Amino acid sequence: MTMNQAGFQGSAGPRTFSGLIEHYRLKELPKDNHERKRKKTKKIYEGNLKNHIEPRWGSYRIRDIASTEVEEWLDRLKLAPGTRAKLRNQMSTVFRHGIPWGWIGQNENPIAMVRCSSKRLSTPETLTAEEFRALFAKLPDRERAMGIICATAGLRISETLGLKWEDIDFAKGQTNVLRSVVEGAVGDCKTEVSQQPVPLDELPLEELQLWRRRSSYTSVSDWLFASDAVFGKMPIWAVSSLQKVLQPAARRAGITKRIGWHTFRHTYSTLLSECGNDVKVVQELMRHAKLSTTMEIYTHPGMDRKRQAQSRVVDALFSRKRMEVVA
Repeated sequence: MTMNQAGFQGSAGPRTFSGLIEHYRLKELPKDNHERKRKKTKKIYEGNLKNHIEPRWGSYRIRDIASTEVEEWLDRLKLAPGTRAKLRNQMSTVFRHGIPWGWIGQNENPIAMVRCSSKRLSTPETLTAEEFRALFAKLPDRERAMGIICATAGLRISETLGLKWEDIDFAKGQTNVLRSVVEGAVGDCKTEVSQQPVPLDELPLEELQLWRRRSSYTSVSDWLFASDAVFGKMPIWAVSSLQKVLQPAARRAGITKRIGWHTFRHTYSTLLSECGNDVKVVQELMRHAKLSTTMEIYTHPGMDRKRQAQSRVVDALFSRKRMEVVA
């Protein structure tokens, strides 16, 4: 689509919202993809524009879009609250894109007045320790190793697939999280905080050693979970492993919950809290960038405290008992 086809009127700017969207696509999205937003995020943005926002609002003149109409439209959409909130935020981003170009006044973004809650309709699924052990017993070696990293270290599946053997420090009992892999594309981690070293308990380290002995790709520069389909040059795809291995294994284990790779991270977070860990330690282990202001008053935990907290999760998952050290 050209600028004129999209309702763009030369230096005067776009006549319609489609014109503004097209300018945003050309000027903003490529820069976002390179510097700020990952490939998957850009793909989601483009899908939102193409499937929802542009069909409804593209033909409108920019100044004719009213906040009340947008709010009513979002309320009627049969989508998850989080998805509706993303549509609202993306429309606002497109409007803000026009401000530096002088097409929209500083205080003329109608979406700024649109109310849209992103609160979940349901709580994310987590596994009990018993369910985890039942599932763990049904998984083949590769997925066992993937699952134990996600469930005992809290890594996102994209970060797990981004690991190379050189990232695992078996001597220090920790891993560096330096990259993520989403749908075959290698990129940065979600946030700078996400790249902090993560402690690894001896049990997941043993599981990784076992997987390394059975893997065909064991050089320091090899991916932990390399794909045979491309001769180890890239990791496997998370969706394929989810559909072909993880979910069937969950059914065989008698688990009726709808689970995905991220279920392990939710389980990790829940168990960290249930084990009575300091909230700041939980934040550090989850590698979240922010907590509420109240939580920020907690002291900064060191690696030893984080390691103890993580080991309690491993104890809970595997019914492992250890000698308590009395200070």
